[in-house]
Parts: sequence; structure tokens; C-alpha cells
Amino acid sequence: MDTPNHQINFDPIRIIGESSGLARVMEQVEMVAGLDTSVLLMGETGVGKGLIAREIHKVSIRRNGPFVNVNCGAIPETLVDSELFGHEKGSFTGALAKKQGRFELANKGTIFLDEIGELPLPVQVRLLHVLQTREIERVGGIGSFSLDIRMISATHRNLDAMVSDGTFREDLWFRLNVFPIHIPPLRRRKSDIPELARYFIRKKAGRLSPGGLPEIERKEIEQLQDYHWPGNVRELENIIERAMICSRNRRLSFSGLIPGKGIRISETGMAEAQGSFLSLDQINRIHIRKALASAKGKINGPGGAAQLLNIHPNTLRKRMDRLGIPYGKNLTRQRSLESAVR
Repeated sequence: MDTPNHQINFDPIRIIGESSGLARVMEQVEMVAGLDTSVLLMGETGVGKGLIAREIHKVSIRRNGPFVNVNCGAIPETLVDSELFGHEKGSFTGALAKKQGRFELANKGTIFLDEIGELPLPVQVRLLHVLQTREIERVGGIGSFSLDIRMISATHRNLDAMVSDGTFREDLWFRLNVFPIHIPPLRRRKSDIPELARYFIRKKAGRLSPGGLPEIERKEIEQLQDYHWPGNVRELENIIERAMICSRNRRLSFSGLIPGKGIRISETGMAEAQGSFLSLDQINRIHIRKALASAKGKINGPGGAAQLLNIHPNTLRKRMDRLGIPYGKNLTRQRSLESAVR
């Protein structure tokens, strides 16, 4: 027998802030978790949209079924149809065997489409058909078959504005936006930072501090709370890990590890410096360079800047080219020139 919605118990370790900064979010999760309603999670990159999606699945009537996570921004456009809907053997060059798509794998469970705003328009049309009919057809297939799935989607983008710009279908937006949940950025729930910091310390201590849990003084917690956290919880976790690596003794220090001195992100997300607004390109340069610094120059793969920014590596490289941020051979060449000048 399924647990009634009002008796759901959330994991107090995994969802930090449920009684404070995320209280409203968890109330909404409890409202919708026991239903099959489509949910749209909105919030900045790094706020924990994937964690909330898993929590909805974990306490739903589908909790014994699969949870399939799809990062829409990480799939090459030419492979989106095959990845989402599957393909038949021989349907295109390289299709050496039949393949189940992510929707098919999520049957009887939940599919989580992260960064859904990155899907190209033709794929949006096919996704709308799936939502309307609950049927899919594999690439190269001759018939469709029914699915029993619940869909949760997420984005850091303004889909309403994208609808106005013609880059996101209005009818799909209406289908997705049945039950929207806004997840606040970390700078708007700084009361959660002490507990989050201690959680990440415990989580990483076995690997980074086998001798025991490092100590963290109140002044260091206050230093964390004074920062604006443009990368949200993900950036906080990275800073904690860096501090644990750099601290030779058992007392953590964040001195020199927290970036952005002299630049402040306001509550509305506007960057301000010396009383004047930065341009969007300047903000993007700052944010990308912070991600590169955190990733030690790495773009691809786990822990790379593309993963931290939650975009496809090729998309990141194109933006860096446009913004004049060097990488790879260009970065090596620039450093050589700078060294020669010195």
C-alpha cells in the first residue's frame, strides 16, 4: 500500500534547508509528489534542481520504478532523437543494433529532463507529441507504443521569454508549466550555509581527511555567508573541497579561496562594480573564468568547467571564443607571450 502524501518523510541529510531556506519548496514537493502531474523546476544553475527531482520521485507512487536523468544540453543535436526515443537497427549509419531511448527506459517510472530549454525546436515538437499521446516511436520504427511515465523538467532559463523570442514552443511551455517550483539561489537562503558546509565536510572527510573531521570556526562560516555564490550550492561544495585539500592542519581556512572580491551580485542578479552596472558580456566572462579557475582550466569531463556551468563543452568553447577567453593552444600561446613581455 502506498504511503499517503501527508505522511511522507523527507531525508533530513540530503535535503538541507527543508525547514528554513527550502521550506516553501518542500511544501510544494509534498503537495505534488503523490500525483502524476508534470513538474517544472526553475532556478539558477547549481541550486539543486536534480536533487529536488529525485526527491519527488523517491516519495511518489513510482518510487519503485526507474528514475532516468537526461541532461538535454549535453546531447549533440544530431543524436537527440535517438537518445530520447531510441532507434531500430539500420535506421541510420552507425545504428548497428536496436537501442531503447531514455523515455522507454523510464517506463513505469520518472524521466527528468534537465535543461529542457536547450532542446532544439524540431525535438520540442516531438516531445510535445509524447506528452499529448504518451506514445513514442523509435527512429526508423514503423509503429508507436504506449508509455507509462511521469515527466519532471528543469531549466535555469526564462522559458516565458524564450516563447516570446520564438525559441521555445508556447504549446510545450503550457504542457510543462502545470506545477512550477522555483528553487531560490543560495544567496537568498544563507541561513542554510552552515549546515551545508558541515554536510559537505562530512561527505568528503573519508577521502580528503582520513584522520578525522576538519574543524571550521565561526569566522570562516561568516566568510562563506558574506559571499554571493553565483554558482550556488555546487560552487559551495567545490570551495569546501578546495579548502580541505589546501588546509594542512585540521582547521579549515577559506582565505584566498573565495573569488569575486570587489564584485557583488545583487538580490536581483545584477552585477555591480563601483556603483555601475557591468555588461552581460562582462558578467559572462567573470562567471566563465571562475568556473575555469575552479576546474583548473579543464573544460570537458567530470569536474570540468562545462559541467560546473551545466552546458555542453562545445557551447562553452563557442562562448569563450566570442568573449575572447583563451583556452587550449590559445591559452598556452598567450601565457608564452606574457612571459616574454616580462
